[in-house]
Amino acid sequence: MISRKFTLGTILALAWIIALLHGGECLAESHRSLIDSRGIRVSMPPEIRRVVTVSDGLVEGIMTALGVQRTLVAVGSSCIQRNFAYSYPTISGDDFSYGEGMNPVLRLNPWIAALPLVAKSGTPVNYESLVTVNPDVVIVRIGSCTLRYEGDETAQKTVAMMESLGFPVVVIHGTHCGKSPGVSGISEEIRIVGEVFDKKPQALALAHYLEDQVAMIRERTHAIAEEKRPTVLVFGLSPRARKAGGAGQVFGMDTIESHFVEDIVHAKNAYREPGYFRKINTEQLLALDPDVILLCTAFGYHPPRELYEAPYYRNLQDLSAIKNRRVAALPWSPCNCSKRLEYPIDAMVIAKTAYPTLFEDVNLSEWLLDFYHHVYGVDKKTAAELRSVQWMDWTVEK
Repeated sequence: MISRKFTLGTILALAWIIALLHGGECLAESHRSLIDSRGIRVSMPPEIRRVVTVSDGLVEGIMTALGVQRTLVAVGSSCIQRNFAYSYPTISGDDFSYGEGMNPVLRLNPWIAALPLVAKSGTPVNYESLVTVNPDVVIVRIGSCTLRYEGDETAQKTVAMMESLGFPVVVIHGTHCGKSPGVSGISEEIRIVGEVFDKKPQALALAHYLEDQVAMIRERTHAIAEEKRPTVLVFGLSPRARKAGGAGQVFGMDTIESHFVEDIVHAKNAYREPGYFRKINTEQLLALDPDVILLCTAFGYHPPRELYEAPYYRNLQDLSAIKNRRVAALPWSPCNCSKRLEYPIDAMVIAKTAYPTLFEDVNLSEWLLDFYHHVYGVDKKTAAELRSVQWMDWTVEK
C-alpha cells in the first residue's frame, strides 16, 4: 500500500539512493551469494544486520533457533505478532476459555509484536515501510498466507517489486509448493535460511533433528497391514463453515494433511475426495464415521471439548471417534497455510491418537518439552510455556 505522502516515484528514488549506498559498501567488502528455491543466485552483504521476513513463523523460527532473530527489523505476517483467545459454550450452559495462544516465535521474542508490519494476509506489501527499514535482505516464503501460491501473479510481482527497490530477495518455497504437498522441502528451506546467516552446519543439524522425529513415526507404522489401519479425519470446526450450514471442514487426498495421515503415520484419510478446507454437512460427516478425529486450526483453535460439549455439535455424538474418545487437537497454528518447524508435533499427535498402543512409550507432554528444547535450545520451564501457548497442555497427564 502506497500512501499519498510517499508516491511510487519517491520510493523508487529512495531505493536508488539505498542501492548506491549498498554499492559503495560493495567496493570495500565482497558480497556473498546463495541459490534460493527459485534456482536464482542472490547476492547479499557479507554480514546480515537488518532482515525483513514475509513468513508466518517458519523463517522467524529458524532465525530464533540459529540465534540471529535480533536482526529482524520488520515482518510480513500479523499472525506472529498476535495474542489469541477463544471461548466456547457447553451443553450445560457454562463456557470454557483458552487464552494466551500464540506462535512460539512470539513467546520467545515478545519484542516482535512491536516491529513494523510490512505485509499480512489479504493486503499488499507496504513498500514505503519496506524502504524505510532498509533491510540487508528480504526473506520471502511462498506458501505463507501473505504470499500463498507458487506461480501466482501477485507473488511474482511482489518479489519483482522488492528486487527493483534494490533489496536482495531470498525466496523459499513452502510445503504446498511443488507437484504434491509434503514436508521434505522444509529441510531445504532451513538450509537456505542457514546460508543467509552463514550458519549452514547449525541449520543442517536442526533439519536432521526434525527429520529424525518423523522418520521414527514412519518406521514404527510402515508395516501395518492395510486392513488394520484406522480411518483418520483431520477436521476443522470452523465457525465460518457452521454459518454456511456445514458441520466443519475436511482435507482431501491431495492435501498435506492427508500426507501426514497416509504417508507418515500410515493410517487412512477418512475423506477420500480431493480438496482443501472442504465444507461438509452433518450427514456427510456421519456417513464418514472416522475411527479417529484430529482437530486442526480452522478460523480459531478447537479443542476436543468443543466437539464433545458444544451445543451445536450434539448431533455428532454418535460418531465412533467421539463415543470412543479418540479425538485430539493439533497444536495452535495461526496462519497455517504451510507447515512450520513444529510439523513433527502434528505427526506425533496423529500417530499417538491413531495407534495408542504402538506409541504407548511416548509420553506426549514430556516429548513436547524435549522437542522444544532441541529446536529452540530452551530450558524446561520455557519449553512448558511453549507447550502452553500452542494450547497443548491437554497432554499433561493428571
